[in-house]
Amino acid sequence: ERKREALTAGSPIQPIIKDVGEIYSRLLDHRPVIQGEIRYFVKEFEEKRGLRELRVLENLKNTIFETNEHVLPKCEQAMHDNLNEAFKRLQAARDMIHRLQEREHKERKLQTDKLTACEEKRIAHWEEFMKEQQNKRAEVDEEHRKAMERLKEQYSEMEKELAKHVSF
Repeated sequence: ERKREALTAGSPIQPIIKDVGEIYSRLLDHRPVIQGEIRYFVKEFEEKRGLRELRVLENLKNTIFETNEHVLPKCEQAMHDNLNEAFKRLQAARDMIHRLQEREHKERKLQTDKLTACEEKRIAHWEEFMKEQQNKRAEVDEEHRKAMERLKEQYSEMEKELAKHVSF
């Protein structure tokens, strides 16, 4: 441009060159227009985005406030009530199981006592039976011994009788 200005500084062509330069910048140089459009677009985008984000943040703040003030206490109360109810039911179930275990323990003890008593009776019957068997065996042995003695006597008498008859 300096060369052009230096060449055309004193010439009548200077206004024509100036006009051609302005026409060129208006028709072919779009940088100022594009920059203006970009600035306008950025400004609109930031304003709309900023408002939208502000609305989103406001909604989030309201939701958090509502949750903290109303929903959370209700949830805590419901949880507390339900946990207390569950705890009471668990205690009742534990007590019932404890009673059942005690009852079962008593029944087992009774069964064990009955079995022990039956075993003692069986042992006593067995001992009595064995004593009876020994007494019977002793009686049978005694009867056998007596029978053997009688037979011996009988046979010795028969031998004597036979000896008397044989001597003829």
